[in-house]
Amino acid sequence: MNKTICFLIVLFISSFSITIRAKASVQPSKLKKLDTATFATGCFWCTEAKFKELRGVEKVTSGFAGGHVANPSYEQVCTGTTGHAEACNIVYDPAVISYDELLEAFFVAHDPTQLNRQGNDVGTQYRSAIFYHNAEQKEKAKYYISKLNQEKAYKTDIVTQVVPYTIFYKAENYHQNYYSLNGDQPYCKYVIQPELEKFRKVFKDKLKK
Repeated sequence: MNKTICFLIVLFISSFSITIRAKASVQPSKLKKLDTATFATGCFWCTEAKFKELRGVEKVTSGFAGGHVANPSYEQVCTGTTGHAEACNIVYDPAVISYDELLEAFFVAHDPTQLNRQGNDVGTQYRSAIFYHNAEQKEKAKYYISKLNQEKAYKTDIVTQVVPYTIFYKAENYHQNYYSLNGDQPYCKYVIQPELEKFRKVFKDKLKK
């Protein structure tokens, strides 16, 4: 994804989300109230590595969503026959980072115009998807997709699925924190690292210290 597209997405979503937050009243609370977003942006190793960087994100879990087979293994999902997408459950603090800002990161983190693939990762398990947890998440996801298409932010229309969150299966333990634990692996060095560096540049003001 080129710099112009990234800039347009960030500018558009940021301007709208700032307006929303300005109208909202802040209720003080001693207890941290967390929320969850569930996104699929291709290989979950890359998705996890990027969203873990954002300030306000408490935990990212790699797993499988949107399929029809119970408790699938990674090997089963890789066949493309279980219906699952590689996805991440992102637990975040809405007092620090909003769902709008997570959507902003979602649209920058991958190419949502690629159908059932991301780069050389091909198959329905690598599809672009937003699994919404409530009506507000659904409304915002559909709104931004519609507006980004209207603004011709990409050369072709967005193909991201917007579907209800049902069951999320956590992937095997060796998939968790994959980039952090396997940074020297070829896929991490030559695929994830360059993508992560671009992501960091776009969201440099929203990264954890």
